[in-house]
Parts: sequence; C-alpha cells; structure tokens
Amino acid sequence: MVFIIKFVMKSVRKRFYELATYKFISHVVSQFSSSFVFYWKDFFKDQPLLFPPGFDGRVVLYPSDQNLRDYLSWRQADCHINNLYNTTFWALVHQGGLSNSKAEERLKGTVAGDKNEILFSEFNINYNTEPEMFRKGTVLIWQKVEVAIDKLIITPDTPDGRNAVVKRNRNKVLPLHVDIIGDGFWREHLEILADDS
Repeated sequence: MVFIIKFVMKSVRKRFYELATYKFISHVVSQFSSSFVFYWKDFFKDQPLLFPPGFDGRVVLYPSDQNLRDYLSWRQADCHINNLYNTTFWALVHQGGLSNSKAEERLKGTVAGDKNEILFSEFNINYNTEPEMFRKGTVLIWQKVEVAIDKLIITPDTPDGRNAVVKRNRNKVLPLHVDIIGDGFWREHLEILADDS
C-alpha cells in the first residue's frame, strides 16, 4: 500500500517554513502512523497487522500551480504503473503457481501492453475493469458537506432541554478514486488551487 500525504500551501512565510516545516511534517507523519495502526482492524478485520508500519513525509513548496499538477499527475501515473505490475505479479503467483522469483523474472522487461495481455489471456482479467481505487489511487480533498448534529436546546419553556437535529456545513476529508491527470478534476474542484484556499 502506498499512502501519500500531500499538503498544498499557497503562501508560506519564510520564517515559518524554515523553523516549523520539520516539526509540522514529523507531527503529521506521527499522527498518520498512529491512526493507521489504531484503525487497522476497522478495515482489515481478519488480517492481523504483522509488522509496525513506517511512513515518511515531505513538505514541498511548488513554484506554480502547473508544477503542482505535473507532480500529482506523475504520482498518479506511477500509482497506475505499480498497480498494474503488482496485479500481474500476484496473478502469476496466486493463480499461475509461479514462485515470487519466477514471476519477477517473467515480468522483467515487459511494458504495460505485455502485462495487460498476460492478465487477460492467462487469467481472464481485464485490467481496465479493475476498481478505480487501485488503478487511480486515492486522492484526499477537503470538501464542505452538510452534517446533522444532535443538540440539546434549552429555552425558558424547556429548562431541562430538548433534543433537536441541527444541520451545519463542515469541512471533511473525502477520499476520491478519480483521474487527476486530465482537466476535468481541476475544473470540478477549482477551490484546490484558488488563492484563498
């Protein structure tokens, strides 16, 4: 699994950047690592966590929005390349009966078309119909969503209070499994690169 934590900062004061960057990223990576372990069983109920995970992180200030888009596009393309390789590799091992080293040898020097052909002709797997979560990876974005909150309301008529449902707009992190290489994603989420984001 590859997890990428990406923070986009449009303007960062030089002093904050120099003094707080390493503290900031170490805190984020620490929080992510502890949450990963804490919530493991919620997502992988029957699979124990066999080894402690290790993560790294970086804070990068890109000079332009285009540089940022190019970087994120490259990361998504890299996710696709790695997943195609891994899907083919594990099909060769689990369904094809090859050892790990034999599967690796079989895939040495192959290109995407070769891997797609192996998957389809030998295992009846059409890679293009695999879930987008695996082909595209996961993009995390902040998005305003309406949240219903139970609230105790006390008035002179109801001194003990009464429960009411109140709706509020909140920013939540939403996972998306979409193409971010093309313009569609960026047109749909103009707020990501807006100056006031």
